[in-house]
Amino acid sequence: MWCAVLDDQLIGPFILEGRLTGEAYLRFLQEELPRLLEDVPLNKRGRMYFQHDGAPPHSSHEVRNFLNYRFPGRWIGRGGPHKWPARSPDLSPVDYCVWEWMKELVCSGTVVTRDELLSSILDAADRVRNSQRKLQRATRAVHNRAAACVAAGGGIFENQL
Repeated sequence: MWCAVLDDQLIGPFILEGRLTGEAYLRFLQEELPRLLEDVPLNKRGRMYFQHDGAPPHSSHEVRNFLNYRFPGRWIGRGGPHKWPARSPDLSPVDYCVWEWMKELVCSGTVVTRDELLSSILDAADRVRNSQRKLQRATRAVHNRAAACVAAGGGIFENQL
């Protein structure tokens, strides 16, 4: 599952079917990401940074080449112009806010089948998407979280927030 936050905007989620490989992730970046970004104004798209975690498919040679072309100097991840350390603290709004909100919403109901789970996830995403103020607060919290992380020497910092 892929999801992103840009200011007060939730982008996605997009369900990546099957096993995630470098080829599958590259296909997502080339074919699906442009469609997911259609509602993002061009001036914002031209300034945004693309961040992903250290999953091996995210750092395949082909993926890195594509990101260097599509987001020159503006992507964060293993092998990129801006490194994202392994096992790093949660400094991404998707990690420290969105997934938790969606998990609470999904787990508040009863889900039995895979289709029900996917439907519940998409419903939760719609509710999060409509909470623009909450999303904006989450993105603004990055600065405070980064400062707390630095103050903690890169260690656990959530108790200082």
